[in-house]
Amino acid sequence: MAPAHLTSGSHGRLPHVAIFPFMAKGHTIPLIQLANYLRHHRLATVTFFTTPGNAAFVRGGLSSGDDDDEYVTAVVELDFPVDAPGIPPGVESAEGLASMAAFVAFTDAVSLLRPQFEASVAAMRPPASFIVADAFLYWVNESAAVLGVPKVSFFGISAFAQVMRELRNRHGLCSVLKPGDVDDDGYPATLAVPEFPHVRVTLEDLMATFGEPSAVRMMMELDGKLGKAIEESHGLIINSFHGLEAPYIKFWNEHVGPRAWPIGPLCLAQPASATADARPSWMEWLDEKAAAGRPVLYIALGTLAAIPEVQLKEVADGLERAEVNFIWAVRPKNIDLGPGFEERIKDRGLVVREWVDQLEILQHESVRGFLSHSGWNSVLESVTAGVPLAVWPMIADQPFNARFLVDELMIAIRVSPIDRTMRGLVPSEEISKVVKELMDGEAGAEATKRVVELSTLAKEAMDEGGLSWIAVKEMITELCATKNDVHEKEEANYCKQDV
Repeated sequence: MAPAHLTSGSHGRLPHVAIFPFMAKGHTIPLIQLANYLRHHRLATVTFFTTPGNAAFVRGGLSSGDDDDEYVTAVVELDFPVDAPGIPPGVESAEGLASMAAFVAFTDAVSLLRPQFEASVAAMRPPASFIVADAFLYWVNESAAVLGVPKVSFFGISAFAQVMRELRNRHGLCSVLKPGDVDDDGYPATLAVPEFPHVRVTLEDLMATFGEPSAVRMMMELDGKLGKAIEESHGLIINSFHGLEAPYIKFWNEHVGPRAWPIGPLCLAQPASATADARPSWMEWLDEKAAAGRPVLYIALGTLAAIPEVQLKEVADGLERAEVNFIWAVRPKNIDLGPGFEERIKDRGLVVREWVDQLEILQHESVRGFLSHSGWNSVLESVTAGVPLAVWPMIADQPFNARFLVDELMIAIRVSPIDRTMRGLVPSEEISKVVKELMDGEAGAEATKRVVELSTLAKEAMDEGGLSWIAVKEMITELCATKNDVHEKEEANYCKQDV
């Protein structure tokens, strides 16, 4: 039930922003970072919407840093639907889902939060200036219209992936290539994207956002809803910066729309972790490696894609063959990596089976490479830390990101399955080869130079007066003006009716 009034701070002159992420950690984290950014720079007060099952994670992210009570972010918990069809009992986050069909059912269940959300936004004091909502919450457009509050979409993918998605739909690129099409070498065929002919993609790249074959129709329908939600919003927040993706941001704003505001990388807005009595064991392990002058590879392969045990054992064997120092945040936490693996590698490898602060690890002086699924949050964290990547895309926007990082930015090395498809097995020999090239080879050294340059540009963008800082302020000004225009029109219409 919504409270009678939801108050955030006492600064009536500041805008009051409602932020509502999709219930998945990768979607929630950047919006937590946005809330912290608005609060830290005194740009707005924030009311943050979530569900009871996600509230502890949200509050943990929002509680870092300055605790000025005047600017504390209010957290509103909306009761998640009970016994929603197609969803395991007690699951309130996409990480707990086992299939794309369940994911679609989950997005449908989340739409049942609408009455609670609308009542809670209506109760915000001061009234909401505008709403920031994940595009997966496509129904929030209708809520915003009912409430008379402007709404801007957040879609946590790169500008490059966003543009590729748009051009895929605009030109029907999925129908140009056929399943089984191959090139002269027998690998999956590619096509040039019309407006960006230097970009070549496979059918699998284009279809990755739709998930497994059995869920394609459902995911296409959901993708259409996301596109419509973005199209009908007052703007689009992109977690990126001009120094990284200027051509694609420009193309979106000139040829697609609505206006995109690149306000990232938001991971730089996250306050440093509060000093604890004892540092996590893995950070102490990294300290030891730094003191010994031993560079470390960090491995994390995402939270949504389920990787078979046989594949993870190949990863383990490849790391052992490569003889590099590494820290591996592995999931699921009970996975068997092979008899004696952790004992054999204990002097140069550490397997962590719990949630870690990834940005803190990447920023550690000993970490010199990142084996990643190329999820966009991970990419941005690696870029800001100046750490080159080995990219292994698996689902969603990840293949677009991988092509962008490898072919265009040249800050990453591609991990290739045997058959060059995302579902193919990556043998231990490939893992070993790529890891050694990243950590000790010429390609890794060149990627390091480039990513360090981008790291500098990222920090400049987020500093006061930088392009991302300016974009945030412009966004707030424009959306607040939009709300004022709406209210003036409503008052004018009311007066006309009264006359």
